[in-house]
Amino acid sequence: MSLILDLKAQRAKAVKALNEPAAINDAAVYDNIEKEIAEIDAKLARAQKAQERSAALARPAGEHAEAELQDRPSVSEDVTSDDPSVLTSWSGRALAECRKAIGFNFKKDRHFANLGEQLISIVNYQRGHGSVALDPRLIRAPLGAGELDPSGGGFLMQPDFMNVVLTRMYKMGEIASRVDKLPGLTSNSIKIPAIDETSRANGSRYGGVLGYWVAEGNAPTATNIKTRQIELDLKKVAALYYASDELLADTNLFSAISTRAFAEEITFQTEDAYWEGSGTGQPLGIMNAPCKVTVAKETGQATKTIVYENVLNMYSRMWAPSRANAVWFINQDVEPQLYGLSQTIGTAGVPVYLPAGGISGNPYGTMFGRPVIPIEYASTLGTEGDIVFADFSQYVAVDKGGPQMASSMHVQFLTDQMVFRLIYRVDGEPWWSAPLTPFKGSATKSPFITLATR
Repeated sequence: MSLILDLKAQRAKAVKALNEPAAINDAAVYDNIEKEIAEIDAKLARAQKAQERSAALARPAGEHAEAELQDRPSVSEDVTSDDPSVLTSWSGRALAECRKAIGFNFKKDRHFANLGEQLISIVNYQRGHGSVALDPRLIRAPLGAGELDPSGGGFLMQPDFMNVVLTRMYKMGEIASRVDKLPGLTSNSIKIPAIDETSRANGSRYGGVLGYWVAEGNAPTATNIKTRQIELDLKKVAALYYASDELLADTNLFSAISTRAFAEEITFQTEDAYWEGSGTGQPLGIMNAPCKVTVAKETGQATKTIVYENVLNMYSRMWAPSRANAVWFINQDVEPQLYGLSQTIGTAGVPVYLPAGGISGNPYGTMFGRPVIPIEYASTLGTEGDIVFADFSQYVAVDKGGPQMASSMHVQFLTDQMVFRLIYRVDGEPWWSAPLTPFKGSATKSPFITLATR
């Protein structure tokens, strides 16, 4: 790579010198510079050819390297034999499953075999600056009012590839897999009616329904349900992926890595917004939602600690119908604190936190019978958000269609990299507008419970 960059820099310097008056006014100087440029071009061509050949030997780094390329290019048994380029890797298996689920009938002349092949087709068109015919398998994304830069080469992701990205998010994401996801929109916004219930007191249930016993011969008093509107306006999240020329030369390898990279980054950005998005330009996260309940620390509690009374009080503030769905989300910094939690009984005590695979016999640790799941988005120990008891089925999310892709060769020109941009439109917020006042008692309830900073 460094040799190619050096040669390109030398060529640029020589071309600049060719356009100087000293060269233009002296034929001998001009001819010498032209010869120098020709020699550089020849070296550059040889270097790039050698690079392309060595790219075939490239392998992805990291723990998934062997898994991604094992037995390449054998075909997954769920994939049609017309599609031999699909790998027996995570991306290949996921693609096969998605095609089967959505009834996608792969045709070699109409569809791309994998995401890498589609991205490379976009690269070829982009590098041709319009002189290369547009691959008929590419479908341009609608431009709309400034939604995409026309010069960026925006194209719709093929439906089966789109479903691989979204399936990974909404089936494997610890948060996204739990939200109440509505079917995809055809417009950029939606208004959803919701019950405006903030109290369970008589006359307030379901926003204003009152039931009572009626004496014989008396007519009941009419009541109305009070509703509110949740308005979701799609927000745009973008993921950028930089691919070197070496990687682009290996379509199957490029497909495996890009599919995983896009899926994981879009999942991260979306879940992080569901967690603590501001609601401006991104979904409203539970940490900034007005319905969140924050439990106070104990009097005299030491900083950066979690004690039994904290989790007991959090559990007691969870809206009872949500307890069956709620899980504990924690930052991994919190785990040492959980191992020390115990409930005192007489002169002894019982553990509050049951580790995964131990007494609980579960893949996750548990507290009060509910899973304890470490996530990246949770705050560090001692800060609000380090431990959260949440029922994300009370969080509504919606998206529009699937991801759209664009590419550019200009952003990272000097490093021989293409830049791919994937855009996903999504929005979400809690169904609840405020904590709920119970029928009896004064402590409000919510599906989203946090512990105050300590």
